[in-house]
Amino acid sequence: MNEHTTTDCLLFPDIFDRPVVAKFDQSQGSSDGGAILLKAAERRLGLTSALAACMRDDRQSGKVEHELSELITQRVMAIALGYEDANDAARLASDPIHKLLVGRDPVDGEDLASQPTLSRFENAPDSKELFRMTEALADRVIECHRKRLHGRARRITIDMDPTDDPAHGQQQFAFFNSHYHGYCYLPMVCFLTFNEEADQYLVAAVLRRGNAPGSAGAVGILRRLIARVSDAFPKAKIRVRLDGGFASPKVLDFLDCEPKVEYLVNMASNAVLKRKAESAMKQARRASKISGQTEHVYGECRYATKKTWPWKRRVLYKAEVVRAADKEAKDNPRFVVTSLKQSPQWIYEQVYCQRGDVENRIKELHDGMQIGRTSCSNFLANTFRVLLTAAAYVLMQEMRLHLAPTRHARAQVSTLREHFLKL
Repeated sequence: MNEHTTTDCLLFPDIFDRPVVAKFDQSQGSSDGGAILLKAAERRLGLTSALAACMRDDRQSGKVEHELSELITQRVMAIALGYEDANDAARLASDPIHKLLVGRDPVDGEDLASQPTLSRFENAPDSKELFRMTEALADRVIECHRKRLHGRARRITIDMDPTDDPAHGQQQFAFFNSHYHGYCYLPMVCFLTFNEEADQYLVAAVLRRGNAPGSAGAVGILRRLIARVSDAFPKAKIRVRLDGGFASPKVLDFLDCEPKVEYLVNMASNAVLKRKAESAMKQARRASKISGQTEHVYGECRYATKKTWPWKRRVLYKAEVVRAADKEAKDNPRFVVTSLKQSPQWIYEQVYCQRGDVENRIKELHDGMQIGRTSCSNFLANTFRVLLTAAAYVLMQEMRLHLAPTRHARAQVSTLREHFLKL
């Protein structure tokens, strides 16, 4: 090689009168020094210990080197710090900060669990243990906010949404989904919003098979969440806000029978609903033709099906005509079934449209936390991975909550990781 490759160890010769030498040979260094903030968040929540208490340890006690609570803490903290793969354990096992996070001496403490140990651990829980852990996660999140708000809240909004998790192998129960045009899982994620706060707090994440109907499992999840939220905030009004996949008779019947619950559920259009909104659509078309811009008109009707709905419900519609540059005008009617009494425009714009913030939280789970890293062949192991990722995200949200007075109050989790956890 003709290129000069000798490293220059003498730094800033024109600034200091003595040589400045930089060496990167500290054996006990770590790039995750800010992770002590996650440890503080964990102490407030008690999340990893609650999850560990849901598991049964059948290992021979004399051969155990890593307690269940240590294994859960190791994985949750690693995911929060951006190490979503168990393979990363090979180079993190002796990291002093990661040892400190699980309660071991950062210098003299034994190394953390290896990748094979973590893989066996991820495949260990059965369905009952995973169910208990899902409940424990919800309980810790709700209890944390009950203490924060002293049990007082005017309104608590429950948002629930499915999201696609593409599969790239032979994962169990990963089926082809025509809506997403590929093989995938369909995890269900649930969030709580307190009063008019800007953030939505993750309270549950449940992995489902790839061909599950949109509303599969929704009633069971809602029933348990509503009961827990009502117990923690007995005077709060509960509002449930759902996307179109949940407009099934079973979900709507359940919501109608909950006395403290008001709801908004998006509905797919059909011939009857289009006919009821046609007068408003004509007004929107005329207004759009005159202005040359997107226009919409709000209205409402009473609607019931012939067989599946036992009574008529209030349905709001937004008769919209969309115009874009160099494109033909396009009809875009939207329908929402609701128990709210306010005007259609106020309900749609001030309440339903706020669901868009939930999409940002789901993007954080995918892009910032890699919740889609469900590459185990076993479905229950992948369910456990989703749950561990949810726990890591809850810790990140707890840290962000305490940054409310700062410019990072609305920062993405990837930004929080770079600015506060990494050195």
